[in-house]
Amino acid sequence: QVQLVESGGGSVQAGGSLRLSCAASGRSFSRFAMGWFRQGPGKEREFVAAISWSGDRTYYTDSVKGRFTISRDNAKNTVYLQMISLKPEDTAVYYCAATRPPYSGLPSASRYEYWGQGTQVTVSS
Repeated sequence: QVQLVESGGGSVQAGGSLRLSCAASGRSFSRFAMGWFRQGPGKEREFVAAISWSGDRTYYTDSVKGRFTISRDNAKNTVYLQMISLKPEDTAVYYCAATRPPYSGLPSASRYEYWGQGTQVTVSS
């Protein structure tokens, strides 16, 4: 049983920044790979970023490379998504997710078995 709670969403203008947090409780957080996904209006859920359990490997969808940074603090059972240079197309509900080993296919939503409730990010032009 793993509980995930996202926070840090909000409304910003284009070019602004936000940092999302995902606090986890339950078992074996440090051994879970963590991912961020998002779902915009009228769109399907898409992969944003993922990080291995140790934090030494990260993955990003092409549209956010160079702008978003995923990180984790295992001592605090928390994963972060730092977002800069936000664009209107980044507007979506952002979801935190966790998966147990093996860690292959991290960009696939089907790999994750635990999900947070989501936090809204709105970027105005």
